[in-house]
Order: sequence, then C-alpha cells, then structure tokens
Amino acid sequence: MDGFGAAHAPWAEADLRGPQAWRPAAGTICVVLHDLSGGGSERIALRLANRWAELGRTVRLICGAVEGPLLDLVGPKVRLEPLSPAVPRGPGSRWRLAAAVREVLRRRPCDVLYLPGNFHWPVARAVEGLGRERPAVVAQLSNPLRRDDRGRLRQALFEAQSRLRLRNADLILALSRPAQAEAEAVLGRPRVRLLPLPALEDSAPSPKPPPPGPPLILAIGRLTPQKDFRLALEAFARLRQPEARLAILGEGPERADLEALIRRLGLFGRVEMPGYVADVRPWLDRARLLLVSSRFEGYGAVIVEALAAGRPVVATPCGGAVDELLLDRRGGLAAERPSPRALAMALEGELSGPPRDPAKLAEMVQGFRLGPVAQAYLEAFDSLPRAIASGWVVARHSAPGWALAGA
Repeated sequence: MDGFGAAHAPWAEADLRGPQAWRPAAGTICVVLHDLSGGGSERIALRLANRWAELGRTVRLICGAVEGPLLDLVGPKVRLEPLSPAVPRGPGSRWRLAAAVREVLRRRPCDVLYLPGNFHWPVARAVEGLGRERPAVVAQLSNPLRRDDRGRLRQALFEAQSRLRLRNADLILALSRPAQAEAEAVLGRPRVRLLPLPALEDSAPSPKPPPPGPPLILAIGRLTPQKDFRLALEAFARLRQPEARLAILGEGPERADLEALIRRLGLFGRVEMPGYVADVRPWLDRARLLLVSSRFEGYGAVIVEALAAGRPVVATPCGGAVDELLLDRRGGLAAERPSPRALAMALEGELSGPPRDPAKLAEMVQGFRLGPVAQAYLEAFDSLPRAIASGWVVARHSAPGWALAGA
C-alpha cells in the first residue's frame, strides 16, 4: 500500500467563475446501483458513497429499484434517487437501467458517474449523446475477466463484450495487481489504476481470541452459484470433527437447494442459515475461521473483514484476495483445488493446530481502511479531464499524487 492515503488535494484554489465560491472538480458524484441487494460490491459502494458525502461531496445514488437489505446502509447525506418507473432486475434490465440513467443525467448532470462493479458496466452507455453534459465515467473491476470455465470461444466473446461495454470509461479501477495486469491485457488499456479495497471502517474494534468450545466455521455471501456453498457443505460433511458447526450468512436463490442438501448430507442441527446479516463482526468474533468456497472472486471484502477480526481464512483457489493474502499461509490456507476433499483437508489443517495470533492477522489488512481509500478515490476523480472540464477549477497535476508504484 506504499504511497497510499496522502492528504493531498489536486485542485487549485482559483475559481474560474469568480471569487464567490469554488468546489473540487468532482463535486457531484452519481453512483448507480440496480437495487439494494446484499452483494459485496453494492455494500462497498454504499460505504464509499457515505464517506464521500461526509467529506463534502454531493453524492447521488441512482437506484433502479429501492428494494433489498442494504437500504438501511444508505447514509443521511447521500441523495437517494429511485428511478420512476422502477427498473427491477431481469432479462435485459441493465440496458433499460442505462437508458433510464441517461435521462436522469440529461435532466440533472453530474461530474462523475461511478459504476461499482462488472455487473453495472453496461450502464456506461448512459453517457452517450449527453454532449457537454457528459460526466466522467469510472468503472470498478470487481470480478476476474478471465476464467477457465468459459472455454476459449466464450472467453474471447466475453473479452470483446467487455471492451465494448467500457468504451466510454475514463478510468478503470482494479483492487489487486494481478487484476490490474489482467484488465490492461484484456481491455487494451495501458494504465488501469490500482486502489485498495475499502473493506474496513476506520474505527473497527480490536481482534479478540476465538472463544473456547466447539469450533464455529463461518461462510458469508449471497446464496448464488458463484459462491458455491454446495461445495462448502460437502467439504464440511467430510470433516472428522463432529462437534464443529457451520453457519452460512446470506440470502439468495439457492436457499431451498442448500437446505435440501443439508438434509441429504445428514447435517441437520450442525448447520444454520440465518439469512442476510448486516453486521457480520459479532459472528466473526464467535467463529474459529472463515470458509470461502467461491468459484471465483474479485477481491472478497469478507476475507479482509475476517482477517481484521483476527480470524484465519480457508478458501478455494478463487483468485483476488486469496492470491494476495493466503498463498504464503500467513492469513490461512488455500485448498489445492476446488473439490470437497481438498477443501476438507484445508479445513482439517487449520482446525488441527492452535488458533493463530489475532493481532498478527489483523495487522495484515491495515491498509484497507475506509478513510484513506475513500480520499484516494476522490483524488482520482478530481484528476479526470472531463470532471475538470465540468467543474469550476483547474487541476494542478495531470495525474493524482496517490498513484501506487507501478499503478
């Protein structure tokens, strides 16, 4: 995280409209969310939006459908703008969302349009035809662009589609160096920016040792195929520790199938699924470790949150944070392959030894605090040429001072 978090403001004090007022180039930021479902990208986007608003920016949250458990996380200083008529998720809904966002921006322009993950990339086309009112477009990279399960033809088509969707992007943000290099290769962009994941609040509590007694294994995420909680259950069923328990926090379309699998595997009474949980820290404090069974991940925020709570992570080789935080075994264990046997062996390996030092685990992720990362985002936004053109100020620097080495 070298060079990150400097208290540096890359805008000039002079006001092109006169001495009466001035504001940073990215004074108004629009964040687009399809809805307020409990996904990690959406949760991080709301955390950033709240902090940007607290730092004095005008933050507008354009929401296709105001439904989902994250509604309570929208801060009082963020301007919630639900679309009317609503655009709920469904076939073709992201293209309808883009068209609706374009009309909103035509009536009420902004300086920066922030798209918080791959799922929202189709909304980048909303700026087409806006002319001088066009905002700068910032696209967040939240999931890998290359996956082995696609096959060569599907992968080539996906890469071409990604380049098309991001043709209007002025800045692409990656969360890890491997993701940065992959995006530059796939998208043909020479300089994709690297910024840490703002996964932790500045005032996060200190880590505690795990409680004594039977170990609680915790899994967190939406109940979708990507998270592959079926694999988590099958691995847990192989454990040679009958006193161990598993809790899966999250909600989603696979709940009924997972509950049926719990019964088939004879795990009734050992596995609980309490649904979506807004604050997972109390659960982490009770847990012995975090289990990640995902098929792929961008940079799982829950991995950072677990380490900050002093809990090791056992994971499939799903990329992102696993590659950066687990492969040296300091933060936990990565299974050799995404199979029930390999994942069960990694679980056994972690549970068979004494608990790790919580303070050392938490120390690994100190660079993921919200405050300095949110400020670095703003410095990036203020450096964008189109944000500068629509703002009232002239930037002092052609590139933001926060850029990481090699970014």
